[in-house]
Amino acid sequence: CIMHINIFGASGSGVTTLGQALSKKLGYPYFDSDHYFWYPSDPPFTERRPPEERNTLINKEMAGNESWILGGSVINWNNNWQFNLSVFLYIPQELRLQRLKDREHERYGDIIYTDKERNRLYNEFIEWARGYDELITNSRSLHSHKNWMNNLKTPLLVIEGDTTVEGRVEAVLKKIEELSL
Repeated sequence: CIMHINIFGASGSGVTTLGQALSKKLGYPYFDSDHYFWYPSDPPFTERRPPEERNTLINKEMAGNESWILGGSVINWNNNWQFNLSVFLYIPQELRLQRLKDREHERYGDIIYTDKERNRLYNEFIEWARGYDELITNSRSLHSHKNWMNNLKTPLLVIEGDTTVEGRVEAVLKKIEELSL
């Protein structure tokens, strides 16, 4: 059966980790929205692609794949995807922010503390991520995600809490099985 799965949540909630684990388990390609939203740059995640270019690029790369997994918050991309399943991940803010801090240090090392510009970017990113639970104006916020979920016409699986990757994979597989019946 053809499956188009979207996994979304706050930065640091485990979207990419789950997407890659599901990709390995199901054999579906995984597409990370950040790869299309941002131009490759140094430092990374500082130059946005124009929406038309981003959508053209992702649609070209997805073409020819019957089933796929798309990771990321694409609620404002206006790309007319038809999802068979949307998966929303939510973990408590304190845990999510610690994950992000650990991930950033693991990826980039001490430069995020020692280089003035990189430290500024790091702190701005952490503050942006901190606002996810409270902001109502941010396009990637709990508020906007809840509004989007309330309007979904396709199946939704909500996974909350600090669950294991294996537990999340099993929850998605169970939901796919239910949808196939």
